[in-house]
Amino acid sequence: MADINNIVEELSKLTVLEAAELVKALETKWGVTAAAPVAAAAAPAAGAAAPVAEVKTTFDVWLASVPADKKIGVIKAVREVKAGLGLAEAKALVEGAPKLLLEGANKADSDAAAKKIEEAGGKVELK
Repeated sequence: MADINNIVEELSKLTVLEAAELVKALETKWGVTAAAPVAAAAAPAAGAAAPVAEVKTTFDVWLASVPADKKIGVIKAVREVKAGLGLAEAKALVEGAPKLLLEGANKADSDAAAKKIEEAGGKVELK
C-alpha cells in the first residue's frame, strides 16, 4: 500500500501536460485508450443495444380541432396551406376536424403549415 501512496504523490506533482504525456505513453505501452473503457462500460448498463431510430423525412399534417370563435381565421389559413381548395371545401374540412390537411409533406412545409394554422387558432398534429 505504501507503494501506491508514493505513486499517487508522484502523479500529483505532474503538470497537466506531463499527465497527458503519461496517458499517451500508457495507452501506447498497454495498447488501450482512455476513452474506450468508459464507452464500453456504459453500453452494458443500457441493456440490449437500442435500435437506431429512423429519421423521419415526411409528415402528415392533421387539423386536430378548431375553437368556434377561431373558425373563420382557420378556414382562411387552410385555404392558404392547401392550394386549390374552395371556400366550401375549406369550411367542410375545418368543421369536420380532425381531418388530414397535408400528406407526405417535407419538414419545412409541414412546419410552415402547422404554424399558419396554429397562428389562426387551430390545433395541429404532425404525424
